[in-house]
Amino acid sequence: MKSKNAPRGTSATEVARPAPPSSPASARSRRNEVETPLTGLSRVAKPARLSLSPAVPILKSAIPRLRSPAPPRSAGAPGNPAVIAAEVLRQEGADPARLKTDDLAAEEPLEIRVHGRSVAVTMRTPGHDRELAAGFLLTEGIIRDRHEVIEIMHCRAAAAPDNTLNVFLAPSLKVDFARLTRHVFATSSCGLCGKASIASVHQNFPPVASDIKVAAKTLTGLSRQMIQAQQGFAQTGGFHAAAVFDADGELIVLREDVGRHNAVDKVLGYGLLEGRLPFASHILLVSGRASFEIMQKALAARIPVVCAVSAPSSLAADFARASNQTLVGFLRGEGMNIYAGAQRIVPGPNRSRPGRVLPA
Repeated sequence: MKSKNAPRGTSATEVARPAPPSSPASARSRRNEVETPLTGLSRVAKPARLSLSPAVPILKSAIPRLRSPAPPRSAGAPGNPAVIAAEVLRQEGADPARLKTDDLAAEEPLEIRVHGRSVAVTMRTPGHDRELAAGFLLTEGIIRDRHEVIEIMHCRAAAAPDNTLNVFLAPSLKVDFARLTRHVFATSSCGLCGKASIASVHQNFPPVASDIKVAAKTLTGLSRQMIQAQQGFAQTGGFHAAAVFDADGELIVLREDVGRHNAVDKVLGYGLLEGRLPFASHILLVSGRASFEIMQKALAARIPVVCAVSAPSSLAADFARASNQTLVGFLRGEGMNIYAGAQRIVPGPNRSRPGRVLPA
């Protein structure tokens, strides 16, 4: 029987129960298979193979003991554009360099258009592009639910159709294009860049009012689940991840991307397109640090609890307090630091050392 948390076309086991961890050697060969039917319009192409520069023959002649490399490994599952196979020179100590094949996280620009008008360009990992576009428009306050989205499709008339999405919204929805012009170009790692204050964000997204309670032992188990599901990171070491869990620690969706904000947009876009928003009783976990913009994106989806494997920024902590959100940082092993909203976390028996609790 399928769980109510499973997306259409997949079982709860496929989404919430990732494959058990394996050895580091076998992990490198696992395929990045955290895909759902939502990616029907995502770019589909055979993995590319990058070659060394023309200087490589000179390097080969300078290293007599260098042998021809073995055939490259498959860069992910067929049709998966997220991983690129590349030839590299491996140098260890004073030993002669040798050719080998390595897997890289793909990074390409994505242009998002609304009714044919360009509103954003972001550097992202191809895959789940419809979710990325939907999540971006959600967190910008342009759309609130899936009924406002008529269609998201590749723009075949564009110079790079696989990297251009056109979003068509309900005719009754009025789009403030002027508010989107600040995002004409945003890098994958930095979205806000000082554009907004907490007060201005609250004009579109009021503070959350969730009374959810989460056991500390539930939170300490989330990082382990995320690591087990990060198949792209295991293969390349080059992906950020974002994941949404329910209050019992059940994995709802996980996405990987070279950009931490893109990964968050993808999981929120998944929630919007699948009709699961608001995530008012859920937990967002990010694999890196928690920034102001990640807190703002979580607020747009009404997420009350945000956890990060690394540190939050000072403005993220301020924003969490002002938005009535719970913010947890350094979620590693059995410990954590609670920077805001400590009233939602119930101490659990497996929390071996207390976290640093700051006023909510």
